[in-house]
Amino acid sequence: MSLGDTRFADFLEQVAAKTPTPGGGAVASAVGAISAALAGMVVSYSVGKKSLAAHQEALTHAAGTLCKARGVMLQLAEEDAASYKLVNELMKLPETDARRRAEWDTAVAAAVQAPMAVAAAATDLLRHFETLAPITNRMLRSDLAIAGVLAEATVRAALWNVEINASLLADRTATMARAQELVERGRELLRRVEKACREDASDGSGGGA
Repeated sequence: MSLGDTRFADFLEQVAAKTPTPGGGAVASAVGAISAALAGMVVSYSVGKKSLAAHQEALTHAAGTLCKARGVMLQLAEEDAASYKLVNELMKLPETDARRRAEWDTAVAAAVQAPMAVAAAATDLLRHFETLAPITNRMLRSDLAIAGVLAEATVRAALWNVEINASLLADRTATMARAQELVERGRELLRRVEKACREDASDGSGGGA
């Protein structure tokens, strides 16, 4: 059963169980999906407000973007689990095994790519949140900031999986350089999101009653 079809309580039980999946990869993706959902709530409370009439087109577009982002995060959770499962299977085979030799490089590359994609998607969310701060309901600035915190945490969490899987690559230099770029970008974007939320909440702009 996919993560999107799993009850939250059941998902927590599955994470806590003594099984390799769902693990950190699925949790990182789930947090990213929650981040997108929380920002979606902020947008939902902004659509239709008279004080934000000038931004309705942008808000409607944002609602669709955030809904899509949730789906992307859930799909990446599935891809992460599948790629890890394959690498785990291959690692149990002797290094001289024909299947392991044939599938290893592709499997490891996929195991690196999935969490890297999660980190990139979360970075995109942060970039999007910065643009939402001035055009959404200012009464929900804390929610938008929390969505930002969760998205930045998703970046850092996903990059832990990139790092551990990249250790299996013959050359990890370029991969880890890209990973570090995403971490630094995510940190800077969160700073900007939180700054925008604080400034907008304090100056009374962005949509009152």
